[in-house]
Amino acid sequence: MFPSKITPEQFFTGSIQPEATQGNFLQIQCPGYKVIWERHTEFTRYSIFQSLPPHAQWGSSLPELTPYVATGTEWLRNIPGQTITAIHLTMLNEGMEDPDAFAKARQWLGEGTVIGSKMGRASGSQSHSHLMTHLRIGADGFERILVLAAPDTSENRSGRIAQRLLELETYRIMSLLSLPLAKTLASQLTQSELRLVEINDRLEKKMDKDELLLDDLTALAAEVESTTAENSFRFSAARAYDAIVQQRIAEMREQPLSGIQTVGEFMQRRLAPAMTTVNATSLRLSALAERIARASDLLRTRVDIASENHNQELLEKLTKGQATQLRLQTTVEGLSIAAISYYVVSLTLYLGKALQASGVNVSPEMLAGFSTPIVLFVCWRMVQKIHRSLQSV
Repeated sequence: MFPSKITPEQFFTGSIQPEATQGNFLQIQCPGYKVIWERHTEFTRYSIFQSLPPHAQWGSSLPELTPYVATGTEWLRNIPGQTITAIHLTMLNEGMEDPDAFAKARQWLGEGTVIGSKMGRASGSQSHSHLMTHLRIGADGFERILVLAAPDTSENRSGRIAQRLLELETYRIMSLLSLPLAKTLASQLTQSELRLVEINDRLEKKMDKDELLLDDLTALAAEVESTTAENSFRFSAARAYDAIVQQRIAEMREQPLSGIQTVGEFMQRRLAPAMTTVNATSLRLSALAERIARASDLLRTRVDIASENHNQELLEKLTKGQATQLRLQTTVEGLSIAAISYYVVSLTLYLGKALQASGVNVSPEMLAGFSTPIVLFVCWRMVQKIHRSLQSV
């Protein structure tokens, strides 16, 4: 219930403290009428319950209702925010058995194609009420819904009927908020799809460098991701609202009234195509993102293959360089053996000369000549031993 510390004057003058509206439901009983405030995820609903003016009873012709709203029209206009839908729902405990009910209802609702149905018909029982409306906005900005209920209809059942119908129309309008967005996105998606086709064609024919293709593909992916982030909630909300609409229609348990469309048939013709467009746009956006991801994977694969080929070429060049270096090293080693042998043989020659000078009968040249093969062999064996020790490390 509405907190007792808040008076109707505070509610209608907007002087309520913010902490007093932290909940999602407020109700206030005023003299002769009742106001209910409900906060939903994306909208707020104000419901005003009052008796019907005397001039608007059954059989009247397009009676004025807005000037007789108990809260006053000025307060209605000053409600903060943007009005999504405004509805005059009238429930009369008569007219169900009237043979001229359709003509009188059309006269009461005004111009427009009337739709409606019998509600609450179950097996072995009669319907508890008849619904008639044209779901058109009148000159006063309100839609009109007329419910003819049985005289013994309880207050609880009347409340359920009213809530179900108000929710049905409210969620129908909320689900349709995504339709203009879907139509606007259609041309943008077409341009993005054409850009993706052009990038794929360049990718297939190798018309540009991979870096340029990757830049274009990344830019397109960023645009599509931004569009998805901006609109995914709206499309998801539309599907949720449409599901609630279908649920409310099922709860009505409609049976046709002679000569007019049921609400379910009307929604099938008017709402279903819109939701199909919204869902198709949402799926199209998701499919475009997946196609961009696949193109990115293909380009990334090609870049990886090119990188691997480049690395293979570098390895081959490195292998060739190592082979050349090995050949050079072998040549240097041969020269090193020759140089070392030359110095050792030279030392042997000097040794022979020293021995000859000391009186030993030896020829230095013969000593150097005979030692040369031995020195060469010993130097070669030492180099081989060094190689083996390095290979074992």
